[in-house]
Amino acid sequence: MKFISLLFRSKKTVLGVLVVIALLVVQAYCELELPNYTSGIVDVGIMQDGVENAAPTEIRETSMQGLGLFMTESERETAGEAYENDGERDGVLKLKSVYADDKEKISELNDLFKLPMLIGIQLRAAQDAAAGTGAESTAIKPNAELLALIQKIMTGQGTDADVEKLHESVSGQMEEMGLGDTMIASAAVEYVKAEYEEIGLDMQKLQTDYMVHTGLIMGVFTLIACAAAVIVGLLASLMSAGIGRRLRRESFERIMSFSNTEMDKFSPASLITRSTNDIQQIQMAMVFFLRLVLFAPAMAVGGIIMVGRTDTGLSWIIVAAIVVLAAVIGSLLGLTMPKFQRIQPLIDNVNLVSREILTGLPVIRAFCREDFEKKRFDKANVDLYKTQLFTNRAMMMFFPLIMFVMNIVMLGIVWFGGKGIDAGDMQVGDLMAFMSYAMFIVMAFMMLSMVTIMLPRASVAARRVLEVIHTDSTVTDKPKEDLKDEAAAFKGLVEFHDVSFRYHDADEDTLSHISFAAEPGKTTAIIGGTGSGKSTLINLIPRLFDVTEGSVTIDGIDVRDLSQHKLRSLMGFVPQKGVLFSGTIESNLKFAGPEVSDGDMRTAAEIAQASDFIAEKEGGYESEVSQGGTNVSGGQRQRLSIARAIAKHPKVLIFDDSFSALDFKTDSNLRRALVRGVSDSALIIVAQRIATILRADRIIVLEDGEIVGAGTHEELMKSCGIYREIAVSQLSEDELSA
Repeated sequence: MKFISLLFRSKKTVLGVLVVIALLVVQAYCELELPNYTSGIVDVGIMQDGVENAAPTEIRETSMQGLGLFMTESERETAGEAYENDGERDGVLKLKSVYADDKEKISELNDLFKLPMLIGIQLRAAQDAAAGTGAESTAIKPNAELLALIQKIMTGQGTDADVEKLHESVSGQMEEMGLGDTMIASAAVEYVKAEYEEIGLDMQKLQTDYMVHTGLIMGVFTLIACAAAVIVGLLASLMSAGIGRRLRRESFERIMSFSNTEMDKFSPASLITRSTNDIQQIQMAMVFFLRLVLFAPAMAVGGIIMVGRTDTGLSWIIVAAIVVLAAVIGSLLGLTMPKFQRIQPLIDNVNLVSREILTGLPVIRAFCREDFEKKRFDKANVDLYKTQLFTNRAMMMFFPLIMFVMNIVMLGIVWFGGKGIDAGDMQVGDLMAFMSYAMFIVMAFMMLSMVTIMLPRASVAARRVLEVIHTDSTVTDKPKEDLKDEAAAFKGLVEFHDVSFRYHDADEDTLSHISFAAEPGKTTAIIGGTGSGKSTLINLIPRLFDVTEGSVTIDGIDVRDLSQHKLRSLMGFVPQKGVLFSGTIESNLKFAGPEVSDGDMRTAAEIAQASDFIAEKEGGYESEVSQGGTNVSGGQRQRLSIARAIAKHPKVLIFDDSFSALDFKTDSNLRRALVRGVSDSALIIVAQRIATILRADRIIVLEDGEIVGAGTHEELMKSCGIYREIAVSQLSEDELSA
């Protein structure tokens, strides 16, 4: 998945993910431990007055001897090894610390004491009932054979086989009565409580100590889980913001290196969406991924493990719930994934239509096409609306389904768990813990479902962003060791040597076998009909495209043997549409960098015939320029663009039909000023108007991408029919003869 691959594009990010995983494991462990302690508070702290085990921590010697009657020889030895005399109290035994701290040994002792204690407490109850001081016991129903066996054991005549037979008989009776191990353990705990009271222990303090100790442990686990969650949230935010920053930087740097070929492949609207909305989707999904996707499996797996440890016999409910939830999530993803993949391109389309409408608003109004454009935007908007509505509805259906499954699971647990409690197979605390773990598991799937809403869209967004980042420009620099004359001083002689060019998606050449030279100090003009290849030709000089065949040289050096920075530093380029940037007139004229002085700026403005209207503005050169130069006229925008190119003192000045918005007087004055002001530069002018290039030193006539004429105006009027047709269509006979 493209989205996941973003996590492994940086060693720092990988390290951060590993830290997050470790913290989430800690958080999951702490949260999964809490239900166990809650169960202990209910079962042990409340129901058993703080007595945890059937193996007593203290017991009278007489009681141990009585219990020993109902143990085998090996069991008596095991019990004897676990206890030692209490030095402070006569006739009292205490559990050795080595046993008290070992859970396995305590569990073994619990199993050893349970049945003897059950038999002992039931015999006491029977004696009390016979004496009229207590109720008759209902747990054990001794028959004549069992009574004889008990009498034999109590008189010291019983063997280990008799004890084992007694144990089997008692266990069998408990099973027949539907009383499970939980009931036996409860009876043993009752025996221990009675023993503690006989010894004189403070039972209320015992219970309070257990509750406080357990509560403190739960508090520590809660604090650790909260701290881990806070740190994970902080790291997730930092990492997602860092990834977003890096992706924006990499995307922007890659876009800045694109040639016109790549710019044609990715529309500006799509590039804007990929650099903003798509990266935002990735950032949001990254936070959810780090906080939920990595946490939910830990909780689900941990919950399943803990459910298995509860030994309640209700695990099948969880298995059924997992199967149902997996089916729901799988169906949901299959239904919505194709829709999610369509959302980002639909956002591209909305941005594209919006951009076209806003930039072309004057034309739309002039042709009264407002209603048509509203319908066009509405179609793009409705397509996006319908897709988002479908995905949102599908996702909104999911949460009620999850809640329904969760409630059914809780109902099943309470129903079957209640039966287990009634049968003595589990305790109330165990049921509460099981319900908590079941909730953890279901909530983990719910968290995963929340992420499934974002991950498909984020995956599409990641693919689109990485597509931009991994797209190599067709115009690149050679290795530094292969570059030529980077530090040399250039004169500005531009030559085309049998140049042909074909666009990447075209079947035919746009330019074919172009050869000419543009010399420093001279003006070279290029003219031709629409689509003849004029703009394409001059775009080859600064390497906005690379030639398909042949070569373009400057001072005899192939432009491909120079770095793009060096090559373009030699050139001043003025495109057909004057582009200004938000800021001031000064910041636009000094756009080439700090090497442009105030004097260079003012001289360039005078040559470009811009100084007069700049002086009329209230702030002069400090006057604000809005984005795209929309607060100046078309002619003023062109003159400022020309001044910007002149101010850097280029060796080659290229004008791509850059005088079209100028009146004839301004055009004439500007051309005369150019001849005087940049006399050492090679001027290359693409023009539609004959008047602009009449006095050019050389005029190149293009037709269908080929040179069909070259020379001065007078020469072409005689030798080139196409040029003559253009001239006659624009100028009168008197103007031509003049």
